[in-house]
Amino acid sequence: MTNPYCKPASVAGNMMQTPLRVIDLLRFAAGQHGDKMIVSRTSDTGIIETTYAATMLRTAQLGHALQALGVEPGDCIASLAWNTHRHMELYYAVSGVGAILHTVNPRLFSEQIEYIINHAEDTYVFVDIDFIDLLLEVLPQLTTVKGVVVLGDSEHLPAAAKDIQGIEFIAYEPLLAGQPTVYDWPYLDDNQAAMLCYTSGTTGNPKGVLYSQRSIVLHAQATVSPALLDLREDSVLLPMVTMYHVGAWGAPYAAPLVGCTLVLPGNGTSGDAIWELIDRYQVNVALGVPTIWLSLHNYLLEQGIQSLPLKRVCVGGAASPLGLVKTYWETYGIYWQPIWGMTETGPLVTSAPPTDAIMQLPLEQRYQLQTTAGRAVFGIEMDIFDSNDQPLPHDGVTSGELRVRGPWICQQYFRHDDRHSFPNGWLATGDIAVIDAEGYMKVVDRKKDVIKSGGEWISSLDIENIVSQHPQVNECCVIGVRHPKWDERPLLLVHLKANATANEATKASIYQSMDGKIAKWWTPDEIVFVDSLPHTGTGKLTKNTLRDQYQDYLLTPATTSTTTGEHPMTKGQTS
Repeated sequence: MTNPYCKPASVAGNMMQTPLRVIDLLRFAAGQHGDKMIVSRTSDTGIIETTYAATMLRTAQLGHALQALGVEPGDCIASLAWNTHRHMELYYAVSGVGAILHTVNPRLFSEQIEYIINHAEDTYVFVDIDFIDLLLEVLPQLTTVKGVVVLGDSEHLPAAAKDIQGIEFIAYEPLLAGQPTVYDWPYLDDNQAAMLCYTSGTTGNPKGVLYSQRSIVLHAQATVSPALLDLREDSVLLPMVTMYHVGAWGAPYAAPLVGCTLVLPGNGTSGDAIWELIDRYQVNVALGVPTIWLSLHNYLLEQGIQSLPLKRVCVGGAASPLGLVKTYWETYGIYWQPIWGMTETGPLVTSAPPTDAIMQLPLEQRYQLQTTAGRAVFGIEMDIFDSNDQPLPHDGVTSGELRVRGPWICQQYFRHDDRHSFPNGWLATGDIAVIDAEGYMKVVDRKKDVIKSGGEWISSLDIENIVSQHPQVNECCVIGVRHPKWDERPLLLVHLKANATANEATKASIYQSMDGKIAKWWTPDEIVFVDSLPHTGTGKLTKNTLRDQYQDYLLTPATTSTTTGEHPMTKGQTS
């Protein structure tokens, strides 16, 4: 395929064309950091401690096992699994033999799981024992799967397995037992596909993103750099982002590159389970979405814990609430490090790490930078465009659709023609963003979530950022709902902390917290207190669900605001 980004070389260099292979990341770790630890919480045997050297041996055994199963280069192999040492072995063995690991998100609807496994034409499914029932529900509808490998011993094979005609059920540990611990890994073209991830599919069917060996290795090299996660040999890394979602943000590939201790949490996502691993293994760097760190904070608050070994939480998947940014620094001395990416971007492309320059800023200025998405790492181009495909100024004020391109950015979807998502060689992210003169990017809303009131845009994320700092607010969400005169107006949904009371005084204090911090006409027409807010399996608020539920809320006379009789744009503003 012709490279669309450059002309053919007029004079070629004389350098070797050795491939960038995923398996070499683990081989490097086994050779140079062989005794460094991989910790794994499993559903069958509890916490297991192993090493990079031992993982390399088991990965070789898995390579032979895949060969014995008849897996061919280019075959798609599905995994339905938590963050564990076995899933780590799959990450390397499947791509090492030239096949493609398709990580299936078990938080998708069963119809979506059925769709993506059939769409990928997976031949085998490797499944954790926690997800066996979920797989059995869709298995009769899977047209290409010929075998299921249960990630455990023979005792974990399901009794119902014999009822599925034509599907072979195999236990993982016996499959590896007796296989050679050395494998002659093929020298693959580094454009060979290595991993397949599907988008969350909040609207329509999920779309596949097919990563190459080259893109994964380049992403790993960028991830360990100071510009992104700044991982080192003495780092103890806890990826709370799941290995079934965007490759756990590249953690299983980046950690071996520097030989840092890797702590895999399995199915333990509650506050106490997270704290157990942080405390026991002295975790100093962790990855996760904001809801994970909200859960940990609530647990620490209940237990009166304020001293943690944790130095940084690297947070993506949703906007960073200013309230949590402040809480983590002022309560625990933990730097909240924003990162940004998506399934289509490999995933990480921006960050705001705690550089000397950032740490020397006055706190309020630093907090503001920590609620941006940071700056793009080397190799990534990033820009904002208007509706006519014209680039917009980087002044920190002008907003437009964010587009990116680079060596680990998707250029088309797997078996899907969606040219609108890739205009002029860019990936159109669907995010509305601003970029300032120093390159700091801030997502002000999703294109589908921005509120258009009387022809003017209102950023739901900016309002959420302010309300999140209210001392009684646990979590909040702003959506656009129908209005009889202005098409849409913002509605604020609030989940209060456990000790807070939903009453008019609380509502008034929340309104007061916004006063003078946003334009008057941005002020939500109403505040609704809710028992909880819905999230996707990756921690994002499901605003489309909330819009469906509350779309007519302001059309009821009793709840229609009396402050919007004239268009809010005509009123005085503060910003």
